[in-house]
Amino acid sequence: MAERTEDRRTRRSKRLLKQGLAELMQEKDFKSITVRDITDRMDLNRGTFYLHYADTYDLLQKLETDSLADVQSMIDEHREEADAGMLQSVFEPILTYIADNREICRSLFVNNSTSNFINKVHVLIYDNGMTLLHKRYPSARNDKLEYLLSFLAYGLIGLIKQWFDTNMAIAKGDVVGMANQLVVASASCLFA
Repeated sequence: MAERTEDRRTRRSKRLLKQGLAELMQEKDFKSITVRDITDRMDLNRGTFYLHYADTYDLLQKLETDSLADVQSMIDEHREEADAGMLQSVFEPILTYIADNREICRSLFVNNSTSNFINKVHVLIYDNGMTLLHKRYPSARNDKLEYLLSFLAYGLIGLIKQWFDTNMAIAKGDVVGMANQLVVASASCLFA
């Protein structure tokens, strides 16, 4: 029982530290955020921070890694539906995740200059999309697939950034529909 409580405390501390970093990244440049800023914001001891992370860069790296791993899990969970051409089944949980974790996701997308998070998202979309496109268009040339994936990755990233910039004024279902239409129409036009 004591072990379970310790695990819960550890998860809570890590969650609070990530939340504190995300909140501060919306207010100022990442490079000017200190460990003290984060721990003061979340009313935690600096020792708690150093128990889990080496510095603010380590915390940011873990925040990004965890977020990308969560998205990859959702893609893996819905891979069969995506292979069947039902991309909305993948977009829906990802946009739900973004909406549920909007402070963290907005911080990562907006304060990108330090960590190059956008390129990491691009790689995630590219790696997963290449497999999907190869199955859907087996005779397509790789160079065309690469151009299409680059176009789609930056388009989907732009769609998410626009959603943040407008404070998610458009319903999530509408954004899912737009993402699906953009991907399907672009691929169909190029390989029809």
